[in-house]
Amino acid sequence: MKLAVFLLVLANLLFYAFTNGLFGGKAASEHLRLEKQLAPERIRILGRSEQPPPKPSKRNGDKSEEAPPPEEFCLSWERLPAADADQLAATLAEKFTGVRVERRGVPSEGNGWWVFIPPLPSKADADKKSAELKELGVKDFFVVPESGGANRLAISLGVFSAEKGAQERLTELKNKGVRSAKAAPRPGKETVFIVEARGPIALGADLQSQALERLPKNPPQNCK
Repeated sequence: MKLAVFLLVLANLLFYAFTNGLFGGKAASEHLRLEKQLAPERIRILGRSEQPPPKPSKRNGDKSEEAPPPEEFCLSWERLPAADADQLAATLAEKFTGVRVERRGVPSEGNGWWVFIPPLPSKADADKKSAELKELGVKDFFVVPESGGANRLAISLGVFSAEKGAQERLTELKNKGVRSAKAAPRPGKETVFIVEARGPIALGADLQSQALERLPKNPPQNCK
């Protein structure tokens, strides 16, 4: 009887030791796992309908990454006669509103640009206009003689190698009050023109097709 009681007490003591982790069982491993947790207070259990917070956007230094600009095409038609250049530029501008179209003249080599007052009816009129120019402070001008052909009695106000210089001179004269002055390629060989079109690359193929229908003998080139 005493032996049975002793064995029962011993069994209870062993069970108690086992359940409290004294023998390194499951409770002991669970206890050690809890002790090794890092910042458990930061753990938050999400419900099924909740979503995790969005990740911060990538940054390059102190600036957020920006999307690259959309790709563009640039096509050029060179050495076009005035009529073809006008027709092409008008067609492209009308049919492709998202495309930037530019038309500009290119004087033949040696011609340059001319700022002038168109031919006047008589020498008396030319002399009168010359006097007016002097009163406005314009000193650099030249009256084309009566033997000057189609431009006889025009008043030349400057000759320039490029359009930019001519336009700057024209603006200067307009500011002084010379309203009748004009800028144009110098008379001589026929002036040719360049047409350039720039826009979203998705429109490039359709635009080329339209241009070839209009000018089949003048295929475009990539801009230089």
